[in-house]
Amino acid sequence: MSGIGVLDLSAYIAGPYGCSLLADQGADVIKIEPPGGDNLRAYPSTLERENRAFLGVNRSKRGMVLDLKNDRDRDIMLDLVGHADVLVHNFRPGVAERLGIDHERLTAINPRLIYCVVSGYGEGGPLRAKAGYDQVLQAMTGMCVLQGKPPVPELTYGSPVDYYAAALVAAGVASALYERERSGQGQYVGVSLLRSALAMQSARVVQAEGEAHDIARDMRSGGITGLHPTADGYLYLSANTPRFWTALCKAIGLASLADDPRYDSVRKRAAAAAELVPMLRAVLMRRTALEWEALLEDSVPSSAVRPIEAMFDHPQVVSEDIVGSIAHPTLGSYRGVTRAIKFQRTPGPEPFAAPSLED
Repeated sequence: MSGIGVLDLSAYIAGPYGCSLLADQGADVIKIEPPGGDNLRAYPSTLERENRAFLGVNRSKRGMVLDLKNDRDRDIMLDLVGHADVLVHNFRPGVAERLGIDHERLTAINPRLIYCVVSGYGEGGPLRAKAGYDQVLQAMTGMCVLQGKPPVPELTYGSPVDYYAAALVAAGVASALYERERSGQGQYVGVSLLRSALAMQSARVVQAEGEAHDIARDMRSGGITGLHPTADGYLYLSANTPRFWTALCKAIGLASLADDPRYDSVRKRAAAAAELVPMLRAVLMRRTALEWEALLEDSVPSSAVRPIEAMFDHPQVVSEDIVGSIAHPTLGSYRGVTRAIKFQRTPGPEPFAAPSLED
């Protein structure tokens, strides 16, 4: 994406990280913040003098502070629009119009502009003006029900809806840029957290004609596949296929189960979880999670449960060059994700730190 100019007016995670994904691929991204900065900068952080989340989702961008309520700053903004390829924002409905940077006005200035809006609920409908956040959409779209154990719902921490929306931002913008090469025209690209939350549950959002609403939609195979306690730590196992089920049975010394017709399918094993899980866990308690991981190796998909800190020096992460050292004006340097996508021939520019507000 070298030569593509992106104006990032978005805040929090979805829009900003979508723009960082574009920056990873060579786009020149300018993060434009109001005088007080992106609200994410003010969120709690254990990192002194900076916000860990802000650094993580705003890498490889230049920075600029503009007060779009100020005529002079708005004129600067409009001048930037005239030379930009992409603009991304997540203002609530009506805000862009009040600031004079709505799609209609900016398209009149630059007909080739890709104008991407990240919203909570979309462009229309009864909730269009409502503020939308990751966990609000988790609660609304059934994710909390399926993540929890009825009747107690549970949130999934780590902002999965935001990050999925970020990927949709990058994909949508890239597709619109590709189409522009043919038509010569820009267009509006809409990404909503509602659409994101439902799209990432596409395997659940299927209702056959005449089918009842209140049926099980949880895809978890249950029982064997899941987290299990060991002598030290927890181990995740996935043994859904005949191959992996057979390999697991042999590895834990229960080879006879592999040929037992009562357990020869995922559905049968899920139905027999009350019988199988105690047998499995009794064996797993003989070793630690790390020992089982090493023993199972590539015969059964598995992993010891680790904290995120273990990833900084994990040999696979190091080998793939996913995390690297990034220079920073106040921190000296920090280690963080460098690129989310690996391109063999055009790897993209070296990543650099998120802009400070003073930049």
